[in-house]
Amino acid sequence: MSDKRRVVITGLGLITPVGLDVTETWDSLVAGVSGAAPITRFDASGHAVRFACEVKGFDPEVYMDRKEVRRADRFLQLAIGAAQQAAEQAGLPESVADVDAERFGVIVGSGIGGLGTLETQHSRMLDRGPDRVSPFFIPMFIGDMAAGMISMRYVARGPNYATVSACASSGHAVGAAFRSIRTGETDVMITGGTEATVTPLCVAGFASMKALSERNESPETASRPFDATRDGFVLGEGAGMLVLESEEHALARGATGRAHRIRAERGRVSHDVAGSGGRRGADRDAPRVAGLRTARRGHRVHQRSRHVHAGQRLYRNGGNQVRVRRSFR
Repeated sequence: MSDKRRVVITGLGLITPVGLDVTETWDSLVAGVSGAAPITRFDASGHAVRFACEVKGFDPEVYMDRKEVRRADRFLQLAIGAAQQAAEQAGLPESVADVDAERFGVIVGSGIGGLGTLETQHSRMLDRGPDRVSPFFIPMFIGDMAAGMISMRYVARGPNYATVSACASSGHAVGAAFRSIRTGETDVMITGGTEATVTPLCVAGFASMKALSERNESPETASRPFDATRDGFVLGEGAGMLVLESEEHALARGATGRAHRIRAERGRVSHDVAGSGGRRGADRDAPRVAGLRTARRGHRVHQRSRHVHAGQRLYRNGGNQVRVRRSFR
């Protein structure tokens, strides 16, 4: 892998149910703060599940003008806010002129996109007729508008698209952006994920398939994925963005004070679909991409609950042994 370029993180942005930026989110996580609470974005009294992890206190006008806010779904508002935080930390607003626009891209994952807008516009069509559907419905709804709007803000004319792979969407986005830089296609990438799925239809749909916890009496303790008494996951929303750069590019523009190198020595591979080849494929391919070779096969179970088994595999990177943990149903 010596012919591949090193990739560093020069900017981070987070808007989450436990914080409106990286510092607040991290402090909340360290303190054990839960983001789960009764739903406030709509009347959930008729739903089997009445709680979720909502982003609280978010004002999109901090990042967008009023007209832009009206024409953007919540998943877009969250994405633009997190991207602006990451870009500012990376120094991109001040040094964007020093970035080759053709080698500057944006890849953002979203599992569903503007579902809230879809629900609103569908109801409007049924109630008031098709002519009353907003002309902004499609650009507010489609998942790749997050990458598109961010690229327009920062004049990024390189690779620009969305990744859609359910809960792995943002992880795939970051992986694709990382490879784009490492293989020399780009120098800078804004990447991450965004989701705004706390909507009536989404909550009802996941609840109907019995995927959500129904601990309405205790939302803050409902998320317990490795507990024998778990009864489902907790729906949430938010956005997280990174600015990735090649190490030489970050050095050239003086971003080294904020740079964190992405290291391939450690990784986590997981898949939550029983009987799927996806986990096995990821388990096989991740070490290859990272440049590791298998040192010893076989797995030692270190965690067990009702449906979860977890193990580890040893890989060798040069003279060092690397343990890669993984968990799966």
